[in-house]
Amino acid sequence: MNIHFPQERPEYCARDLILAFRAEIDGVRVQCAITAEALEDHFGAASLREDELIAAFDTHRRPIEDAARNLLIEVGPKPVMMHSGYFRFCN
Repeated sequence: MNIHFPQERPEYCARDLILAFRAEIDGVRVQCAITAEALEDHFGAASLREDELIAAFDTHRRPIEDAARNLLIEVGPKPVMMHSGYFRFCN
């Protein structure tokens, strides 16, 4: 399984308090998402504001994408959502 993360800006969803970003698995696009809570708890986001969440994501993009890659390897080419608890137990 070839997993690639295009270097696109993540999309903020205020209703769900998540940042969504894309993975490509063998050429198929799959949505990944990380909660604002996870970004605050584990990646230093200072608040729930969009600019703060995106700054935290950009600063820690590599470990976030690595965590998404691990989930995608487990579940296959399906959308994944990473909550704070995932990062608490994945390390």
